This record gives sequence, structure tokens and C-alpha cells, in this order.
Amino acid sequence: MTVKTKTKVAQDLPLNSIIDGDCIDVMNSLPAGSVDLIFADPPYNLQLKGDLHRPDNSKVDAVDDAWDQFDSFAVYDRFTKAWLAAARRLLKPNGAIWVIGSYHNVFRMGAELQNQGFWILNDVVWRKSNPMPNFRGKRLTNAHETLIWASKEEASKYTFNYEALKSLNEGVQMRSDWVLPICTGHERLKDERGDKAHPTQKPQSLLHRVIVGTTNPGDVILDPFFGTGTTGAVAKMLGRDYIGIEREAAYRKVAEKRIANTRKFDSDALEVSSSKRSEPRVAFGVLVERGMLRPGEELWSMNGRHKAKVRADGTLIGDDIKGSIHQVGAFLEGAPSCNGWTYWQFKRDGQKVPIDLLRQQIRSEMEKH
Repeated sequence: MTVKTKTKVAQDLPLNSIIDGDCIDVMNSLPAGSVDLIFADPPYNLQLKGDLHRPDNSKVDAVDDAWDQFDSFAVYDRFTKAWLAAARRLLKPNGAIWVIGSYHNVFRMGAELQNQGFWILNDVVWRKSNPMPNFRGKRLTNAHETLIWASKEEASKYTFNYEALKSLNEGVQMRSDWVLPICTGHERLKDERGDKAHPTQKPQSLLHRVIVGTTNPGDVILDPFFGTGTTGAVAKMLGRDYIGIEREAAYRKVAEKRIANTRKFDSDALEVSSSKRSEPRVAFGVLVERGMLRPGEELWSMNGRHKAKVRADGTLIGDDIKGSIHQVGAFLEGAPSCNGWTYWQFKRDGQKVPIDLLRQQIRSEMEKH
């Protein structure tokens, strides 16, 4: 993986800055097709009525800000339609978007994403390991939020660093339920009065997973509801460019200070495990053409039970079967499929060597050129 060079469009963007203004107006003023990823944490439209108190009668610091209040569902839906349309216009053909919400708004956003032509790839349940309890005892404790990941088009070749997320998950395929804590302690930003700087600040761990998994170094990430700048801070650390849009001066002030105090990781730490699917394709026949394996040479299965001979056209011939390295391996094992690259070995100096090492050698040469 290499850091992308800046295109002219990227040079025209206000990279690594926070823009004051309405997110829809600002997005419509930026160049179309200029952004790789959008992470959007819009108002949830919680529809809170009155104060919320704990059993000891202390007041809960709930989300009751003006920016989260809409007169009706119809008004909220018009807002959602407008900002998603502006967001889609900004995405590159292979771009993608993440939106996050609660049961109050995420279903409305999901429907509008599909209405506008986005292609939903996953919904992710962020299960909070330390959720706020339900103080009134009239509903289940709301212990999760939902993220929707969607590409701009069904045919978009979106970024997905499968191996990197697998590595983050101790070598196990990353699932669509993420157990992460909400912001507490030192991560929770405070204002000059010592109060929460933002009521719905997202944890760094959540953005780290999103950005590592679905962007590459040098990509441009837009956050139209920037808040206190979690997206920008994590993007900076991970060597991505960001654009933030935030109309509240108090949030911009906190975000600017936070990002100024954030250090970018060293360049060698930004590389992540690449997906095997993204590596250059190498045909088995290339090994024969280049003399790395000779026609008539025998290959042995990893379990040592079977063998086959290499043919001049890059196929194998074994017991009553001829075909590709994959077809012959599957037939001999009585299996529906077989990865021939990891199944077959050749002999050199009395030692068995996986043929995949030869493929990796060719890939290494291709990358150098």
C-alpha cells in the first residue's frame, strides 16, 4: 500500500481544516467526486420532552441542544434527504459512506440511503460496554447504536482492508457487532467550565476501526457533523486527510485544539495488512513459462497423499484427472473446491516447498516495477 499523491481536485479542497457553516451549503460548494470516505454522525432527533432525572433526583446531562431538535419527522426527513444528496455528490465513484444513529433516526437514514442509490454493504451494531442505564425503568437499557456502511454505487470498488481488520481482531474475521466503550475519563473532552464539550462525542476506538478498515493512507475523509473532531484527530494520526464541517463555534474551538495536539503516527506504522484479493493476479502458467517449474515436474499435496505432473500449458495431470491446480486438488481430495496455491508443493534439494512462494516472488517483482 502506498500513500496517494495529491490530484488537482485534492489540491483544490480545504484539506485538514474545519469549515464554519451549514453542512449542506458547504458540501454543495466543494468539488464533486473529490472525497474517498464520508463519516457522518448527524443529529439523532431524540424528541426528548422535559428533563430526565436519576433515582436520586439529579439531572441527567441529556442531548437537548437546539441542533438536535426538529419540528416533525417530515422536517427531519427533508434534512436527511438534502445532506445525503450533497454527500453522494462529493464521493468519488469508488467512495463510501458511514452513517451512525440510534433507533430514533437510523431506519429513516437507511431508507433514504437506498432511495438515493447508495448500496448498503453492512450494518454494524456498536454494542457499548458501558452504556448509560435506563433511569425510568420503563424500557430496555439502550446499549447500542447502529452504523450503516454503504458504497456510492452497487458497482463501486470500495476500499475494504479485510486483513487489517482481521489482525485487529486477533486473527479472527471481523464481525458486524463491535463491543467498544463510550467516551469516559481522559477521552471525554471538557469545556472551559469542566462540563462535557459535546454530549455525543464518539470514542476514538470506533473511528480507528472505521478508518483502518475502509480507507488507505492519503485518502480524503469528510465529516459533515464534525463536533469535537474525533474523525479529524484519528484521520491525522493515521495519515489520512480530513475535512470537517461544523457550525457551532464552541465545538470548532475544542476540535481545533484537540487536533493541534494530535501527533501523526510514523509513516512505517501506517501500513496495514493488505488483502490477498488486492494483490496482483498471477497465473500458474507464468511459473511454467519462466522456468520456475518444468513441464513433467511432479508436485505433491501438502498432506503427502497425492501427486500430479506439471504440463506445458500450466495445467496438471493426476490420477484420472487433468485441469488447473485448483481443479486437480479438489478432485483428489473429493472436495468441492481447493486453493491450489496452498495445496501443492514442489521439491528442491530434497525439500518440499509450497508453490505459493514462487507466486510471491513474482508479485514482489511486479510491485518493484
